[in-house]
Amino acid sequence: RTILALALLLLPVAASAQDVPLPRPRPEPSIQQPSTKGEEPAAKAEKPAQSTAPRVFQTACPAVIGGLVTSRLLPPISRGQCGEQAPLALEAILANGRMVPVTGEPTINCELASALPAWLSAVDGYVAAHENTRIATVNIGTSYMCRDRRTGEANTDLSEHAFADALDVVGFTLEDARTGTAEQGWPGTDEDGRAIVRFAHDAACTSFMTVLGPEANALHRDHLHLDYGCHGKTC
Repeated sequence: RTILALALLLLPVAASAQDVPLPRPRPEPSIQQPSTKGEEPAAKAEKPAQSTAPRVFQTACPAVIGGLVTSRLLPPISRGQCGEQAPLALEAILANGRMVPVTGEPTINCELASALPAWLSAVDGYVAAHENTRIATVNIGTSYMCRDRRTGEANTDLSEHAFADALDVVGFTLEDARTGTAEQGWPGTDEDGRAIVRFAHDAACTSFMTVLGPEANALHRDHLHLDYGCHGKTC
């Protein structure tokens, strides 16, 4: 018992809450105006000029980030009612595991770019199965252009080209050096690329909202028009 009592005496005693030191209160800021007696008034510091131009916001394209297409982001396009906030200069499209270049670096939007890989993969697969070759290049005509629709009538609405939402495909160059064009292939023979061009037209109907070929009207005799615009009451 004596040893236990001695041990208890040697244990440190816990300090009560009142014994815990608290930080000193924060001093009030001293507000003293310097004496200006006999001094020239100091010149007010000039604030840096701020730009009044609106800030430009662009959006990254998932198809580019995911490697489905390769492209360059272009500055926003604004021309009256025509334009696109984040246009792309398209360079190549992924088709069946490889990047297929396009001609002319067409200017399109992200939505249209995102629909191209599935379509081109289908056309390339058809070429591989039926022609024993592959697509080497997609030959492009018009992309962005601020104009009305080419319907042959006056006073039509703006074309989807005016919003970088349409692409005109002239034809394809194959790896065996043959070239199939809509103008020659559509009314021609399979040697002229008829089967490839017509398959490309039909396959596009599963990927795009509007597909116009040489039979649409005379203004489309030399290309396939593909767009992702919403048309009509039922889109």
